[in-house]
Amino acid sequence: MENTSNTLQFRKKKKTFRDLSILTRIRLIVILSAVVILAGLVVYLLVGFKVRNFTVEGSTHYSAQEIRDMVINDRFCENSLYLKLKLKYKKIENIPFVEHMDVQIRDRNSVHIIVYEKAIAGYVVYLENRMYFDKDGIVVESSKEDVPGIPEITGLSFDHVVLHEPLPVEDPRIFKEILSLTQLMNKNELDADKIYFDEAGKVTLYFGDVRVPLGGDEYLEEKLKHLSEMLEKTELSKFSGKLNMEKFTPDNMRSSFSYDEK
Repeated sequence: MENTSNTLQFRKKKKTFRDLSILTRIRLIVILSAVVILAGLVVYLLVGFKVRNFTVEGSTHYSAQEIRDMVINDRFCENSLYLKLKLKYKKIENIPFVEHMDVQIRDRNSVHIIVYEKAIAGYVVYLENRMYFDKDGIVVESSKEDVPGIPEITGLSFDHVVLHEPLPVEDPRIFKEILSLTQLMNKNELDADKIYFDEAGKVTLYFGDVRVPLGGDEYLEEKLKHLSEMLEKTELSKFSGKLNMEKFTPDNMRSSFSYDEK
């Protein structure tokens, strides 16, 4: 009798879903439905907004992969929704050679980066480091690495260099001249190893062992265009000597080459 009584009590305590009241059933259904919906939403946000397409525009100093690593710098940034919210409150800053970046979320799986680079005019060598400066002469980066397309500037006088401050030269107007010159060189696809400014402001370009005195800034654009054509045709950079273009004018396109003595 005692065993039978215990069995009856156990059956009374064990309730099934059918034994619950209608209100309790509804509550359980709502909770379970909410859990399922929430789980589905989490999966959708994690998988549906994963960055799969990443494009970069305007970067010459960094590869697309390097820019990607700068922007997506933790596992949460792989999610475009999170990335958009993060960049809304925290900009990408303090990247050498980069003024700022415009991060565009094209769609839930695509991110497009527009890189606005600093206008680097050239670099000077100081204490065995390359000190890169912008159009205003402000030193933006110190590095031992050689950045392709940015020439060494020699002939400037200064006694110290401070990062993020202007080079302390006697006449700061020289930096606009340097930028104008390097932009014209880029336009004419001239990649000089070194640019020398003498005390009078006259310019000499160096291409390997070839020196090209240009003189002052008169007819500078015409000189560089003619020089580009000459270098392309004659491959002067293979020689050692001086190509004098100081007396060059559009009406008198004279230049003379003298070989160095061996």
